[in-house]
Amino acid sequence: MKDWTPDVTSEYETVCELAARSGGAVLRDWSGKLRVREKGPADFVTEADLASQDSIRQVILGRFPDHGFVAEENTEPPHADRPNWVVDPLDGTTNFVHGLTHYAVSIAVEWGGTILAGAVYDPVSDECFTASRSGGARLNGAIISTSEASRVSDALVAISFPPRVRADTLEVADFVRIISDCQAIRRMGSAALNLCYVACGRMDAYWAHTIYPWDVAAGVLLVREAGGVVTAPGGTPFDLWRPAFVASATEPLHEDLKRYIRPAGGDSSQTFKA
Repeated sequence: MKDWTPDVTSEYETVCELAARSGGAVLRDWSGKLRVREKGPADFVTEADLASQDSIRQVILGRFPDHGFVAEENTEPPHADRPNWVVDPLDGTTNFVHGLTHYAVSIAVEWGGTILAGAVYDPVSDECFTASRSGGARLNGAIISTSEASRVSDALVAISFPPRVRADTLEVADFVRIISDCQAIRRMGSAALNLCYVACGRMDAYWAHTIYPWDVAAGVLLVREAGGVVTAPGGTPFDLWRPAFVASATEPLHEDLKRYIRPAGGDSSQTFKA
């Protein structure tokens, strides 16, 4: 039976934070001294990723050995009959490799598609964003909330592009539609931190068509618990295992964004199913 009581989700949140901080400590140790192996175009796997993930796995499975562990490196399918920990040990790998100090560890736990708790830790700024289902969102323990932006013209917006961007992609078409109408637009290289910044009011909206569950699981919960809105493009319900999304600070802003962010025939995110 699914156990979503506040005590359980609070415990999950605590473990998310412990694991995220553990992974972040590993990344700090590796910063500036890693050796990079290329596993695909603009897609780096580093010893730092793997070391961070191993540290996170020990924290989580040491406490919940029967739970699923779905991670960017060494991925296994999600389980339908138990909670799954959805882990990105280094979100913003390209930034990390190039010495740009904008990356994070992202950890969430879900069951049956419902995100129960999450944490995103930025080891450079020592900022830890945490949330639990119906329990609110916090930054280093202090309650956070989204901005009150209600129109695209007033919004600072983040966007993600895939590693190789073609001119005829949906992402480029959306970008061209919105860039002249929003206040400003940013591409920062960490989906997890983009969502955290929407949650705490530093940004007003963020969307992505090509994305993975571990990039956004914790951040989606943070935005919702901070008072924001997250749906699939077009306004249909967000599906973690097919995770194209639009995240907005307010309902009116979300409605305004629908004019710009078009749904794909089937979204371009990779699909994962139990």
